[in-house]
Amino acid sequence: MWQRLGKLVIKYRFPLLIVLFATTAVMGFFASKVKLSYEFSRAIPTDNPKYKDYVAFRQKFGDDGNLLVIGVQSDKIFELATFNKYKELQKKLKGVTDVEDVLSVPSAVNLEKDLLTEKLNAVKIFSDSIATQAALDSAKNVFLNLPFYRSLLYNPDSAAYLMGVRINKDSLNSAKRSKIVKEITAVVNKFETDTKIEAHLSGLPLIRTVVGDRIQKEMRFFLIGSLVLSALILLLFFRSFSTTVLSLSVVILGVVWSLGVIYLFGYKITLLTALIPPLVVVIGIPNCIYFINKFHTSYLASNDKNQSLVDMVSKMGIVTLFCNITAAIGFAVFALTKSAILKEFGAVAGISIMLIFVISFILLPSILSYLPSPKGAQTKYLNNRFAVSFLLRIERWVVNHKKVIYGVTVAALVFAVIGIFKLKTVAFIVDDLPKTDKVYTDLKFFERNFKGVMPLEIVIDTKKRNGLAGMRALTVFEKVDSLSQYISAQKNMNRPLSVAEGLKFAKQAFYDGDSASYLLPNTFDGAFVGEYLRPNKNDTGNKNNFLKMLTAFMDTSRQSTRISVNMADVGTVQLPLLLAGVQNRANQLFDSTQYNVKLTGTSITFLEGSKFIINGLKESIFWAFLLISLCMLYLFKSVRILLCSLIPNLIPLVITAGVMGWAGVPLKPSTVLVFSVALGIAIDITIRFLVNYKQELPVFDNDVEATVMSTIKHTGLSIVYTSLVLIAGFVIFCFSSFGGTFALGWLTSVTLLVATMTNLVLLPTLLLLVKKEKK
Repeated sequence: MWQRLGKLVIKYRFPLLIVLFATTAVMGFFASKVKLSYEFSRAIPTDNPKYKDYVAFRQKFGDDGNLLVIGVQSDKIFELATFNKYKELQKKLKGVTDVEDVLSVPSAVNLEKDLLTEKLNAVKIFSDSIATQAALDSAKNVFLNLPFYRSLLYNPDSAAYLMGVRINKDSLNSAKRSKIVKEITAVVNKFETDTKIEAHLSGLPLIRTVVGDRIQKEMRFFLIGSLVLSALILLLFFRSFSTTVLSLSVVILGVVWSLGVIYLFGYKITLLTALIPPLVVVIGIPNCIYFINKFHTSYLASNDKNQSLVDMVSKMGIVTLFCNITAAIGFAVFALTKSAILKEFGAVAGISIMLIFVISFILLPSILSYLPSPKGAQTKYLNNRFAVSFLLRIERWVVNHKKVIYGVTVAALVFAVIGIFKLKTVAFIVDDLPKTDKVYTDLKFFERNFKGVMPLEIVIDTKKRNGLAGMRALTVFEKVDSLSQYISAQKNMNRPLSVAEGLKFAKQAFYDGDSASYLLPNTFDGAFVGEYLRPNKNDTGNKNNFLKMLTAFMDTSRQSTRISVNMADVGTVQLPLLLAGVQNRANQLFDSTQYNVKLTGTSITFLEGSKFIINGLKESIFWAFLLISLCMLYLFKSVRILLCSLIPNLIPLVITAGVMGWAGVPLKPSTVLVFSVALGIAIDITIRFLVNYKQELPVFDNDVEATVMSTIKHTGLSIVYTSLVLIAGFVIFCFSSFGGTFALGWLTSVTLLVATMTNLVLLPTLLLLVKKEKK
């Protein structure tokens, strides 16, 4: 069948090339329309209860991830010149497009009791024009006397100050966000230059923008880098410009098709799908090497170009097809997970790998048929002295040192198993950023001084409309205050913001600003304070600001209230413990028959998303192993051969897991990805070796040892070359600024290196062992 296909491709090469290039032009048009995803995370399925809780929260109270924070640490903030610069910073930030509000010390308000109207009026503490240091000191004393702002806008122990910039959520989910963050950063840099005070920026808007922008830059870098690296290796191997250009054409067409598939599926570029184009290059080049290598080998034997092309397709077509199928399975199994971001990556990667087979199957024999017959310089690599010497040494080891091979394998496995016991499973929201990255160090600044900026929301539902109205609401807010005190006592959680804190602020104002009265109103003074909080119909401007703040923490039906907490990025190990403690305390305070307490927010969705991704990836490894095993069983129709093929590919995965344990690399979404990817790609080496072994076995009258030696000699050269290409292709990911992509690079390279050795050394040894057992 494959021989007929080879003849058909050569016979109808011209129309096939026209169809191929026309389709590529159409896919190129679609590829040009692909856009970058601006969503923070889509790891959780939409039918997940945690996701539904988060959506319900956003519908009631708005987005929780649109606050960018700016922090400074200086004992000169309340010096007149510096304070005016700090106030000017706030004013300029307010002028940035799509910035909705800026919360800071200069904009802080105090509540003052108006005896005439019996209302609490919100009055700015720092006037718009402060001319003297004495006036600033006076306003400063008022501000420091207000516990409401303590730990929220400043840390009295470290002289650190926080400015919160609230950005329009719709703009954050669009291409405009890069421009917004750039403008904010420029304004902050100007403040740093003028005052010589270092500023720190953090918050989800900044993190999302930095990650998104780097994805775009790295996608271009890896794509160009993988193409350049592949071109150099191909030139080094084949010593032919035309062969190199042809191979690059195959992968470039594959890249265009992969981007077109992303658009046709309605997907966008994410941190994972951005890896697909360079992966297509890395996986597509070995197709070219194996096809061209077989063409050159056949041509040297027959000196007939057309017959060599037919031999190339007939001998390597089925091998390459199954190699691409197994590689595609390694990626496509991610589509079986419940994580949206993994589904997209798996579907597009799996389809793209199969498309690269179609492209190489049509383009390579068609173009090679038009090119002149290969010259001596182009086939010189087949007799590379170093490669031949290396393969001859492997032959000697396989025949004469089987016990040593088994011993080294067992020792490596023992080493790996010990390392596996050292493996930890942990992930952080900014885990993929280097520890020296400014985004990471700035986040740590806020964790040291304000216990973090990651949002956690607690929603208390009274289960009845107007459950938060009237004096009975005080009972609810007493419980809210008790829960807030528990949270404040936690090492990695800041003092929460809630209606209870607002009521304390109001009570302090009712008692003429006495800080000792910063307490929750009781049944005695609650009615008086409540009366002062009732709005007037004619209230405008700042007088309404405080009431707006209170109502922002209750839904319109006055049935639910929220507690907003900023916390540290503690990781997926500590976070469940922290949340369990908060939930237990909430259950003690709020009777479940009357209240429904739910924890939500970005911190919760991150934790849930990490669980889904890690569990999904573990499942994908199982499915990849099962499906690949079925493919191997169908291809070789022998359980013995199946076992011989799986062992050399499971060992590299075990060793990689052990290396991760010894190196202190934790299991997290980005590192678990390595195993399915590496299994799908490494099995290619096994398939190529065993298919060649099966094809040559009749030639040597079923002499297993002679066939094994011949297979090492002939297929080994292609395996070594393609392994070098694959390893070099994945090493380029080590230049990524994202920890996950970096890990994918070096861990996959380690796995492929070990897989090359186990398939060239251990696999032949096992084949010889099976032969002896048969006897």
